[in-house]
Amino acid sequence: MSISGAFSNALSGLAAASRAAELVSSNVANAMTEGYGARSLHLSSSTVGGAGSGVRIDGVSRHVDEVLIGDRRLADAAIGFHGAQEKFLEGLTRMIGTPDQPGSLSDRIAQFEASLIEAAARPDSDARLSAVFGAAENLIDHLKNSSDHIQKARLDADHAIAQQVQTLNDGLQHVQTLNVKIQEAQWRGVDPSGLMDLRQAKIDELSPIVPLKQLPRENGMVALITTGGAVLLDGNPAKLGFSSVGTIVPEMTITTGALSGLTINGRTIDVAGDQSLIEGGSLAGQFAVRDVTSVNAQERIDGFARDLVERFENTSHASGGTGLFTDAGAAFSAGSEVALSTRLLLSAAVDPDQGGAVWRLRDGLGASAPGNVGSATLLNQLADALNTPREPASGGFSSVARTSSGLASDLVSIVSSEQLQAETRLGFATAQYQTLRQMELAKGVDTDAEMQKLMQIEQAYAANARVIATADEMIQTILAI
Repeated sequence: MSISGAFSNALSGLAAASRAAELVSSNVANAMTEGYGARSLHLSSSTVGGAGSGVRIDGVSRHVDEVLIGDRRLADAAIGFHGAQEKFLEGLTRMIGTPDQPGSLSDRIAQFEASLIEAAARPDSDARLSAVFGAAENLIDHLKNSSDHIQKARLDADHAIAQQVQTLNDGLQHVQTLNVKIQEAQWRGVDPSGLMDLRQAKIDELSPIVPLKQLPRENGMVALITTGGAVLLDGNPAKLGFSSVGTIVPEMTITTGALSGLTINGRTIDVAGDQSLIEGGSLAGQFAVRDVTSVNAQERIDGFARDLVERFENTSHASGGTGLFTDAGAAFSAGSEVALSTRLLLSAAVDPDQGGAVWRLRDGLGASAPGNVGSATLLNQLADALNTPREPASGGFSSVARTSSGLASDLVSIVSSEQLQAETRLGFATAQYQTLRQMELAKGVDTDAEMQKLMQIEQAYAANARVIATADEMIQTILAI
């Protein structure tokens, strides 16, 4: 080998060692950086005319476990889906209240019953009759507040959907931009690893919203599809569409067209059930809260309100087809049950603010004048109506006959059970995510291995430098002859 050949070989070795040291320093510096893929240098021997000509840098590899990352993203999406459900159900459970909580639905029923018993013991007491009226009003207010809570949760979900759709659209556009930059970098022979880190971080931001699968494409580009089969990015990003509303009432549903569904590139897609193209992320979770879970909860609240109205329809000498509890002052019709809990009113005959009088609780809603102040017959009938077992006609309850307090307990039990199930699923998804995340971190930068590699790089650099120094001495010796 000629002296110039040795000099050239050593120079290529110095360049390779320098590049390797640069990658080691980058790996060590980013050992704690989330989404960073460790880099390694690929080298091969260079030949010219069949003879060795130093070392050639073939490129840089970025090391990540795509399968593990994909599983972690799916677990993250599951957290988003079950988290939305659990948050709504936890809030609803707290709103309705458990039987041991003051001010809960069961407590309101108990107070109403207690006030009726006390009034029956002293039917001549206007104060006790007023207490019955107040307890009934409190019960109505609790049902209205529960319904308002449900509709506010639906509105919050609707706004969350709009925000997440916007995040998806912006994020998909960003990923496509990075795709193009990575492709351009590879064409220019520039290491695109940094751009790939940014792309992974951006996809990670989108994965809690919809469950994503990442598919490789040519020149380092990737495609994104949901586990349900919706193509969100493959060349060009998809455009998701959604229209939010300013207010939601129980009568507004996606079925009636009063609420917006989701479109992809202008085509309406199914957002619920096993056929949903977005099933599994927080976006599907918010749709489920707005259109399924909360709607079912509203039906149960309205079913309870209907049971309350029907229990008292034939008591207190009802006049005009109404009992103590009315549908906005009128008789209840089974065809207008939706939002009944928001329209509940006590009969105007017993409401002083509507020209009524509380003594009609004792003497009958149709009484024109006070009767026997010592008679507790009608008050006992009211108490009996509250405690008579009857089958609820609606609300998704079982057909078992139960008292009003029993129905309230069943309502709380159903919601609490659904919350517990959602909490269990959320806990499983969280544990799965944390496990996968730890596995992913464990496969990150190994600083001990990087330090060992750095020592080898240092030795190689020193050896190549020594070859250059020796070649220089040889050339100087020749020049001195």
